[in-house]
Amino acid sequence: MSKSLKRVIRALTEAGLDITPLELGPETRTAQQAADAAGCHLDQIAKSVIFAGQDSGKAILFITAGGNQVDAAKASAVAGEPLGKADAALIRAQTGFAIGGVAPVGHLNPIAGFFDPRLAEFAVIYAAAGTPRHIFPIDPQRLVEISGAQLADFTV
Repeated sequence: MSKSLKRVIRALTEAGLDITPLELGPETRTAQQAADAAGCHLDQIAKSVIFAGQDSGKAILFITAGGNQVDAAKASAVAGEPLGKADAALIRAQTGFAIGGVAPVGHLNPIAGFFDPRLAEFAVIYAAAGTPRHIFPIDPQRLVEISGAQLADFTV
């Protein structure tokens, strides 16, 4: 089991949740592939999208529904600073995860986060569990609570 997956499981357990991540096939790098593998609606996939704060230099997390895209202008407004593309090194240093498996919990360092209200329309959503092949089911409100993300409008 990878260190990243172990960190996510530990974060879920420490939050009082008994959740076992699901291992998906090798072709689950897109939200649609993950939704197909999980047998759920595309928007039940909680994508973790990381931007770089241009003033702070820190990674900023946007947890968005699988079918939505982050609007750069709206995201900058809710983050309170201009945002740019986060490179793999920043993502790895801030979160401890590699691109393609960034989880909304279990980060190495505290991270500011924002949550797409579309995800709250479902009873269960699925988020990356630290690897490109693992996801975990969770109530969206619990994910908001344990991730520390704020509900915000930042999608196209």
